[in-house]
Amino acid sequence: MVRKMAWQIASNNAEGPTVSKARDRLTAVQIKNLSKPGFYHDGGGLYLQISRFGSKSWILRYTLNQKKRDMGLGPLADWTLAEARERAKKYRQLVDDGVDPIDQRDQEKARMLAERIEADRKRRSFEECANEYHAANKDDWKNAKHADQWINTLTTYAFPKFGKQPIAELTREQIREVLEPIWKTKAETASRVLQRIRTVVNYAAARDYCVGLDSEQWDQLKKALPKNTKARAVEHHASCPHEQVGALLEQVRKSRSSDSVKWAFEFIVLTAARSGEVRGAVWEEIDAKTKTWTIPKERMKAGREHSVPLSQAAWDVLQHARGLWPDGTEPAGLIFPGTKNKPISDMTLTQLLRRMHQPYTVHGFRASFRTWGADIAHYDHDMLEIALSHIVGDATVRAYHRSDMVEKRRKLMGEWAMYLQGKNALTHPQ
Repeated sequence: MVRKMAWQIASNNAEGPTVSKARDRLTAVQIKNLSKPGFYHDGGGLYLQISRFGSKSWILRYTLNQKKRDMGLGPLADWTLAEARERAKKYRQLVDDGVDPIDQRDQEKARMLAERIEADRKRRSFEECANEYHAANKDDWKNAKHADQWINTLTTYAFPKFGKQPIAELTREQIREVLEPIWKTKAETASRVLQRIRTVVNYAAARDYCVGLDSEQWDQLKKALPKNTKARAVEHHASCPHEQVGALLEQVRKSRSSDSVKWAFEFIVLTAARSGEVRGAVWEEIDAKTKTWTIPKERMKAGREHSVPLSQAAWDVLQHARGLWPDGTEPAGLIFPGTKNKPISDMTLTQLLRRMHQPYTVHGFRASFRTWGADIAHYDHDMLEIALSHIVGDATVRAYHRSDMVEKRRKLMGEWAMYLQGKNALTHPQ
């Protein structure tokens, strides 16, 4: 009978199950028939535990450094009596050697978990890293269009080649193979692809997904590619020589384009602003008292508010645009509206130049202004950079937004307008 079997049931006191040196007390038949909750000693610290819910599991009780510990060895359903005895023997050997089997098991689990995490990191693909970086920086993109352009260049050129490959295995040669076919034919695009691949690799290295490439390897990559300086110069915003801009503006005024398009184009040239900034300009951004155009940060490439002191010529353009509104009404909304009162498209301005058989880009007139400001008017580098809303140091930005510096910038824009009208008015201190 089961009651006559040799086992030891632990009492419910604080001592728990007791330990006996007798071994192999239990049998498979006995274990099958046991049902009363408690601890049943097989010997050598190995116990069968039956819970109040009827589940059966193995426990090894041992003492090390005068400290009693209970180590779970798993459920009976997974480990037979013979297997439990073998496991208990292995762990008792560790105790005899002065090693705590629970601590060792925990350390082993931690090591295996770390290895799995590390393996998962190393398996993370280039495409996963790119999408992760893109999502992590979603609040920093200038707008949705810019965000889409950033990831789309990689989707088009990089992902088909090594998007699914673990980024830890990405090589310099693979990057070169992506860039080489477009390095000359699409020089500016290729430059952006390279920059974005490098950003993803650096991000992955910072997250310990890969080792990354050091600066020397990136330099070697560029050296392995053919020279594309001339190709980039042709592709990158062909600019009109500054001495010809005035004549070109006169040609624009005589063109058959709508007044709104002609005024927008002239305003772009006079303010050295980006096409999108002018096409999206609204009357609410114009301060009539100070004759200043303040573009909110949401519409700026650098994500920083930009003020443009308006020359008299630029102010005159606004007055022409204001003439579209009935007398006595305050203009609102788009300053240079297109059809259906929507912003003029960038292509509309490009087509204006094409119809006049001009090879230049609208954006290139910013370069015309920059060259004139440096080579002819000899203005300070930082002042010209601020006028173009380029990113410079915060201290410089603060300095150039002081009232006295705004007036110096106003003089700069006035002299640019007079230069375009064929009048030399370089009166600022040299």
